[in-house]
Amino acid sequence: MEAIALTPSEIVAELDKYIIGQQQAKRYVAIALRNRWRRMQVPAEFRKEIVPNNILMIGATGVGKTEIARRLAQLTQAPFVKVEASKFTEVGYVGRDVESMIRDLVEQSVNLVKAERIIQVRAKARENAEEVLLDLLIPPVDVPEIPEGESDSSEIQEAALNQRTRNKFREKLSKGELEERMVEIETTASSHQVQVMGPMGMEGMEGLQDMISNMVPKKKKILKMTVADAREYLIDEEAQRLIDMDAVTRDALERAENNGIVFIDEIDKVATGGGGKSGGPDVSREGVQRDLLPIVEGSVVNTKYGSVKTDHMLFIAAGAFHVAKPSDLIPELQGRFPIRVELDNLTENDFFRILSEPKNALTRQYEEMLKSEGVNLTFSEGSIRSMAAIACQVNEDIENIGARRLHTILSTVLSDLLFEVPDISEVRDFEVSSKYVEGKLSAVLGKKDLSRYIL
Repeated sequence: MEAIALTPSEIVAELDKYIIGQQQAKRYVAIALRNRWRRMQVPAEFRKEIVPNNILMIGATGVGKTEIARRLAQLTQAPFVKVEASKFTEVGYVGRDVESMIRDLVEQSVNLVKAERIIQVRAKARENAEEVLLDLLIPPVDVPEIPEGESDSSEIQEAALNQRTRNKFREKLSKGELEERMVEIETTASSHQVQVMGPMGMEGMEGLQDMISNMVPKKKKILKMTVADAREYLIDEEAQRLIDMDAVTRDALERAENNGIVFIDEIDKVATGGGGKSGGPDVSREGVQRDLLPIVEGSVVNTKYGSVKTDHMLFIAAGAFHVAKPSDLIPELQGRFPIRVELDNLTENDFFRILSEPKNALTRQYEEMLKSEGVNLTFSEGSIRSMAAIACQVNEDIENIGARRLHTILSTVLSDLLFEVPDISEVRDFEVSSKYVEGKLSAVLGKKDLSRYIL
């Protein structure tokens, strides 16, 4: 499947709906995405020669590095996986096999394609599920064969009555008149959960585990549920039968190879910090870099769905680089991330915009949640500016964790309201003012020994 043919400006405009600032980073990822579409338009002999320009994002925590990559993947319906490079340290002891991130990506791709196929066959699956439900409610009666010359028998009359009853119940099912009636569904399930442990734990053993699980005899189980729940359960089962898993696997592998995005966070945690000349943990860190190198350069990784090439996957690495520098990565790995972009620290104005502009702004999330309690929550402009100013101040005084600070600020401001509102029936409209914000946070801001407890 080809990448969605959005122009770079259109991609940036879509990212602007969710992410404030960081225009340079958005431009680079937009160009990288457009280059994927361009690559699919060139002749096949050139297509295999064009490799993506992987990106290294440099910036403090909470400035939007992960969110940019995640939204980019959602925008294009591309398989996406996020891993922390620090998890690959001490492989075989406490770390993970580096190839596991590609297996995770393929798994995401299979799930993505499978979900799309299920949507395509859902109408047919619903029809089949309705017939199964009808059989559970009114089992069909077989019409016997009548020899020539004989009159209609009681069996014929019984079959006709059964058919009329089934037609009536089919109509009731379509009108939703039987939703609360209970039915019994027979399912099969493995009698045992099989786990296979290899030399690296579970890494790379998924295929063997699935094979052994399929050999274990299945046992039947009866589930009792309402017609409404049974319909959804049966639709899922029928959809699984209707889709071609071989075709799903082929498309998923192709999508992972050509559209997959791997986001490697905390890449600075595996930088040696001393050119790789020191011993101790630096040996493990450099080892992780050398394990990452062939994956990023392009290699073949075996998964339970088949082998997949990493040559044309887009790798985006990110790190704060407070202690180490990008130049502390081994030269070979540096060369595989030719695009470097530094993300800006968030300002007070950025915090204000984050709380007020994005489609998924935290303020809007709380407004929607309290609507479930029948409360119309609103935030004055002054309250949003106060929270932005306080978040910026705490980041400067304690530790800069970027926009993540806003989660705790808002949670602290609204904690009393969130706790008490179910028991206060007379409160239907509530406006958060700047005075209310300062009252809730004044004790914390007044004492630096308490301010550390704000994340």
